[in-house]
Amino acid sequence: MSSVAVVVHRDAPLLARAVAARLITRLVDVQAEYGEASVVLTGGGVGTSVLAEVAHSPAREAVDWQRLDVWWGDERYLPPGHEERNETSTRAALLDTVALDPDRVHPMPADDGAEAEQAAEAYAAALHAAARPEGGGRVPAFDVLLLGLGEDGHVASLFPGMPALDDERAVVAVRDAPKPPPIRLTLTLPTIRTAREVWVVAAGEGKAEAARLALGDAAPAQVPAARARGRDRTLWLLDRVAAAAIETAHFASQPMMGRSSGKR
Repeated sequence: MSSVAVVVHRDAPLLARAVAARLITRLVDVQAEYGEASVVLTGGGVGTSVLAEVAHSPAREAVDWQRLDVWWGDERYLPPGHEERNETSTRAALLDTVALDPDRVHPMPADDGAEAEQAAEAYAAALHAAARPEGGGRVPAFDVLLLGLGEDGHVASLFPGMPALDDERAVVAVRDAPKPPPIRLTLTLPTIRTAREVWVVAAGEGKAEAARLALGDAAPAQVPAARARGRDRTLWLLDRVAAAAIETAHFASQPMMGRSSGKR
């Protein structure tokens, strides 16, 4: 299991800019080594702010967007184009502003009348089709997987105490989610843990207790974020107030932007 490092920035706007710069650098490094890269996006305020900062960065042109695979960590099961879908916000923030290969952009299905469980199976099939042997044959080994953090400690749509938290399938439908909308699709923890790097990005006082518990001794069932780990590296990227309650032993100086280890 990878080690966990915590990097803290002064405030939310600086956090978004710093994570955007880190993401650009990471994608460029991976593409320089392997010719292509993959990223899993998250929605929410911080996740969308990070992508907007990527869009506004002059350095974004260093990324070969045609050789980037884009996936999503979870999605609200709503009709196509709905303003609350993660796909909608991430497209507006970044994806519609760069020259992506449409065949390498993989949004989670929208609600077109099919059952959410069918949609989850369809996304799992798409992941399986893109998988390579190092991912265990089920899903790709993502280069960077971005996660937001809920005040209850949830990541993606994996909420405390809900069955999806212990599901071994690659993608599952979530019903009766404790925050609206109640029906969602989400990657499961086994899928999240195939990523080379998992970055948990959070800002604001409301996330401080969840961050403290996830990085402390809380039971993993109570704080799903505690179980979100990357194969090579796990980064918690926080603003100062979100990190206020974390023990100083968890902190690390800002790591250099190195390449992932192991074969692709």
